[in-house]
Amino acid sequence: MKIIKQHLYKIVIDDTSKRGRVFDVFIQILIILSVLTFSFETLPNLSEDFRDVLHVFEVFAICIFTVEYVLRIFLTKPARKYIFSFYGIIDLLAIFPYYLAIGIDSRSIRMFRLFRLFRVLKLLKYNKAIDNIVDAFKSIKNELFIFTLTTIFLLYLSSVCMYFFEHPLQPEVFKSVFHAFWWGIGALFGYGDMLPITIGGKIFSAIIVFIGIAMVSVPTGLLASAFSKITKK
Repeated sequence: MKIIKQHLYKIVIDDTSKRGRVFDVFIQILIILSVLTFSFETLPNLSEDFRDVLHVFEVFAICIFTVEYVLRIFLTKPARKYIFSFYGIIDLLAIFPYYLAIGIDSRSIRMFRLFRLFRVLKLLKYNKAIDNIVDAFKSIKNELFIFTLTTIFLLYLSSVCMYFFEHPLQPEVFKSVFHAFWWGIGALFGYGDMLPITIGGKIFSAIIVFIGIAMVSVPTGLLASAFSKITKK
C-alpha cells in the first residue's frame, strides 16, 4: 500500500518527476478540450450524434477530474491543506454541480485551473521571468502609486468640467458627475460612447485626449526602464 501511494504521489502531486509532468500535461489538455466542448454545445443546429459525442466526452472528463480530486485529497497531508486551497475549491466547483444535476454548467470555471500550467512552465525556467516581472513592478511601485493618484484626480477633474459643459444641453447623457466620470475614462484611455456637443466641451475633450496619450506612455516608459535595469543585473 505504501509503495502504491508513493507511485501515485509521483504521478499526481510531484511535478518534478517525468510521470508527474506527463500527468500535468494530460490534465491541462483535458481542461482545454472540456472548455471547448462547452463552446461547441452552444452552436445552433448541432446534430444529435455530435451532441452525444460531446456528452460522452464530458462524462469521461468528469470521471478523470473526480479521480484526480479524490487522489489529491488522499495524497495531501493534511488533506484540508488541499481541500480549502484555491485550486482545491476550483476543482470541487468543476465537478460538484455535475453530480448535483442542478443545471449549473461549471466547466468554464475549469479555466482557472490552467494556472497550474505554471508548474509545467517551471520546467522551462519561466519562474525566473516571472520573478523579473514582479521585481520590475516592485522597483517602480512608488512611481506607479503617484501616477494612479494623478490619473484619478484628472479623471475626476475632467468629469466635473464636462458635466458643467454638457449637462445643460445633454441632461440625459451627462446626468451627473458620476455619468461624466464614464466619459472621462473613455477619453483618457481611447474609448467613449458619450460625445460632447458644446464648443467648450469639444475643446476640453481634445485636451483630455492628449493628456490620455501621455498617461498611457508614462507607465509604459517606467516599466521599460525597470525591465532594462533588471535585465542588466
